Amino acid sequence: MQIPSIAPTANAPLSQSLLEAINNKTKPLGSLGRLEELAAQLGLIQRSTTVSIEQPAILVFAGDHGVVAEGVSAYPQDVTWQMVENFLANGAAINVFARQNGCALHVIDAGVNHDFGTRAGLVDRKVGRGTRNFALEAAMSPQELETTLEHGMALARDLPGNVVGFGEMGIGNTTAAAALMHKLTGLPLSQCVGAGTGLSSEGIARKQQVIAAAVDRHASATSPLEVLATFGGFEIAMMVGAMLKAAELRKVLLIDGFIVTGALLVAARLQPAILDYCVFAHCSDENGHRMMLENLGARPLLNLGLRLGEGTGSALALPLLHAAANFLNEMATFASASVSTSDQ
Repeated sequence: MQIPSIAPTANAPLSQSLLEAINNKTKPLGSLGRLEELAAQLGLIQRSTTVSIEQPAILVFAGDHGVVAEGVSAYPQDVTWQMVENFLANGAAINVFARQNGCALHVIDAGVNHDFGTRAGLVDRKVGRGTRNFALEAAMSPQELETTLEHGMALARDLPGNVVGFGEMGIGNTTAAAALMHKLTGLPLSQCVGAGTGLSSEGIARKQQVIAAAVDRHASATSPLEVLATFGGFEIAMMVGAMLKAAELRKVLLIDGFIVTGALLVAARLQPAILDYCVFAHCSDENGHRMMLENLGARPLLNLGLRLGEGTGSALALPLLHAAANFLNEMATFASASVSTSDQ
């Protein structure tokens, strides 16, 4: 398996052209704040001073986790497949937000412990019926990891459009993401573990103990791919593959909350230039997300107290992406509007 090669977007002449284009719009310098940074980022990704948002889509990856047997979640594992059914029935928050923003939504069974059969609207890329319990053994084998990454790459390769948002569903996946965060950043486990779907303080302590024991058991797993195979989930690994391929194809990546950022953390350790293509939608209320974002040098667009997952933050950030593109393309310049420039 070959990891996609991602080119940095740095381009000094184009950066200067984009800055001049942005500064020549009929507004005080810098007055559109983060939207100006977003417009410049879009220009560098698309290698142009004229940008576009074409056929945006959100990929929601679903998978189950063997580690839920250790009592690390407030909800039973069946909620994973039940929520996938909710996605397919257009009843979840991500369905509402994707629909209101004209965004395609693709639901992928990466490894749910349930047989859905052939279903309209469900992309079947099931690698297994959930990962193994990483408290006892590695979550997936090297071959399962390779297959999962390849499925993710193929999904991104075949997706039309130039903007991809990422979301997930999987009971137990905040436990997997916290383990990935701890292993890949070196931050104390207490800063990585949170309530997930609503654990009590005792439940959080139990979750931390389970991860700590597993990290000791699997101390030999140190490389990004080893860590991913040991502690990750099928939905997380498939996201890693999709992110890497999407960035290689110079698509914009909309990054959701804690679990999606955990997948990106792995991808960034493999290909650091992927961060040039990432728009960080929001800062989650899940403990650890802010620290994970800081570790990546990321500045989220929104802070709404979200902790739902599903790609909801990605969908909510999409209008800001449209706004950045539209002002760069459509806003008048001082010269075209016959407006005087500042004397300062």
